[in-house]
Parts: sequence; C-alpha cells; structure tokens
Amino acid sequence: MANLPRRTFVGFAAGFGALDAVRAAVKPVRITGVELFAVRVPVTDAEVKAGFMNRYSVAKVTTDSGISGYSFAAPPLHSLPEVKEVLVGKDLFSVDAQLREGLWKWGGVEHAVWDAIGKISGQPVFKLLGGARDRVNAYLTCVWPGPADQQQVPYRDQVDMAVKIQKAGYKGMKIRVWRPNPMDDVEVCRRIKEATGTDFHVMFDRTAQMPVGMSGQQVWDFETGLKVARGLQKGGAYWLEEPFHRDDYESPARLASMVDIAITGGEGYSSLENYRQCLLHRTYDILQPDGRQCGGIFRARQISIMAEAFHVPTILHGSLSLPLAGWLQATLAIGAPWQEMALIAPPLLPDEQTSPALKLLKSPRLFQIVDGQLIAPVYPGIGLDIDEEALARYRVRSE
Repeated sequence: MANLPRRTFVGFAAGFGALDAVRAAVKPVRITGVELFAVRVPVTDAEVKAGFMNRYSVAKVTTDSGISGYSFAAPPLHSLPEVKEVLVGKDLFSVDAQLREGLWKWGGVEHAVWDAIGKISGQPVFKLLGGARDRVNAYLTCVWPGPADQQQVPYRDQVDMAVKIQKAGYKGMKIRVWRPNPMDDVEVCRRIKEATGTDFHVMFDRTAQMPVGMSGQQVWDFETGLKVARGLQKGGAYWLEEPFHRDDYESPARLASMVDIAITGGEGYSSLENYRQCLLHRTYDILQPDGRQCGGIFRARQISIMAEAFHVPTILHGSLSLPLAGWLQATLAIGAPWQEMALIAPPLLPDEQTSPALKLLKSPRLFQIVDGQLIAPVYPGIGLDIDEEALARYRVRSE
C-alpha cells in the first residue's frame, strides 16, 4: 500500500474507517436478564364477577443497551430458570437461533424479545417483519358465565349480544357450538343472522377435544360434524372451527370437501410439523395458530409463509387486553383479514372489560378501534406505552 498514491491511500483509510463504524453499529445487543412476575390491578368484587380483566403475567427482557422489552403473556414462574438459560447472554436480534434453542416453548417471552428489538429499532414489530397493513377487522369471541357448553344461555341473549357487537361497529362474533344437541347452536346461528344481516360474520367454535374435559361431551363422529356443518352453512355461518380431534388431520379435510362453509383450526399446535401435516392433508381451509402457543410472533409469520405456498390463509387464534399486543403485531405482519379478541364476557364490550389495564399504561387507551378495526399502535415494539412505575406498584409480591 506504500506505493499507492496518497489520495488512493486516504480513500482506503476512509473506507476502513467507515467499515469500523458499520461494525460498531451492528455490535450485538446482549440480553442481560429475564424476569417473570404477576401484576394485579385493584378492582371491585362486582367487577371481577362481571369479567373485568385485572391480572396479568409479565415477562421482562433486559438488555445491555439499557432498553427492556415487555410482554403480558408470560409463562408460569417455574419456567424462569430454563428461559434464562436460553436467553441470557445471547444476541437479542438472533430470534431464530433463540427459537431453535428452546424459546418456542415460551411464546409470550418471545413477544418481549421482539418488544425490545422494536424499541431499539424505533419501529413496530409488524413493520420489521414486512407487514404493510396497519389495521385489521376484529371479531369478538363471547363466552357467558356458567357451564362451558353454554346450554344455560337463552338464544335471545346470544342474539342480543350479536346486535350489540354489530352496533358497536364490529363485523364479526364467535360463539361455542358445545350444547348437548349441537343443532340448538345451529338454530342460534339462524336467529343471529336473521337479526344482523349478511354483512355480519358469525363463527362457531367446537375447540376439538376441549368439550370432553370441560363439559363431559365427546368428540363428534363424522356424521354429526357433517350434519352440524351443513346446518351452519344453511344458517349463514362464516366458519366452523376444530370440529374434530386435533390429532385427526383427515376428517376435517374430508368435511371441508363436502361443505361450502370454511373448516378452520390449529390453535393447539406448538410444532411446525403439525402445521406441515395440516397443509399436506389439506386439513383446514384456514390455519389458526395461536400467537403464543405456536412459539411467538416470528413462528406465526413462518407458519403463514408456509401456508401461503399451499394457498391457505392464516388467521391467528386470539387473546384480549394487554396480551393481545403481541398477537396483533403478528397478525399485521401476516396481513390477515381478522384478529380474534377473546374471551369477551357478555354483556361487556372490549373497552369495558379491559379498562383496568389502563392503570399500567401511560397512554389514554389500550388499542384504537375504528369501525370495528384494530389500528396498529403508534408505539415501537409490540405497541404498549408501559408505565414502569405502575408495574412496580401493582406487582404481586406473594400469593
């Protein structure tokens, strides 16, 4: 280099200096700690009974940048030693490597990792993952108090709630199809659609094997599933969710080939292999990974890309209140047409049910909802403007 002209040498030196600057700029941000804890916002006994949400499980991921990420979908406290082993000392931005090392088991912690990444980047997570849409239609999943099969709920109450939801601007509602005689739920569908019209979407959830443990019912045989699906189709339902056991990849595919109503599912899977099998078997018309159960935001996006290759839409199973922040970022990254808000406790609407959460935020509202659409938060990360002093104030020290 000594024989080079001075101007050329200076150019080389400037180039090396720029390279050093780039190397410094991309220096890994290290995760320095993880905390899992609970918070409880005081509410009255009447509000608890009514379904107001005031308890949250928090995951906090700290970094050597001084910026922390938060999620309100944390796993149980006993997971903490394993979580620390996977994350502490690792590069914050190496999410895929973290997932391979075991982070997929704690999707809610992965939300907190992304929250820190977004805050450092100054961008919401959905934009970092290539999402272009800043809003999504919300549908409300309603579960009334009492027996899980909802047989105690008068048809009129479900119809009235559907009308209330529609008047509030929402475009869809989901209820269970768990009654001992599922054709009773078919009748509810008919009455709701009669009251709300064609522009309001009504979804029905069987939740696969769930009724066995929660209400003593058995998984439908194929003929029952076909009878119910045809009845719901005639009644104007939008989809039937998980009509058979989750391990059964073939029966939903067979049912989907025999009816026009969409057959959907996938919320219970945590392995990419489960979703691959669904796609290979054409099990569902719509895949519904859960934004925490499937491994988190990045895994949800991976699943949606895999599904795109099979021309199968991805619409996430949902959550409500503060935990929903991570689900919403994944949904916006995917560009899905719907986001579930669950579980709604009638006659409450989301803003009422989640109002205690505002004491944990600096912002005046949790999510902006316009004409039934969830609007992307303006804050970076997963979009929550958290009041750390309030978190400390309402932290549960012991149970």
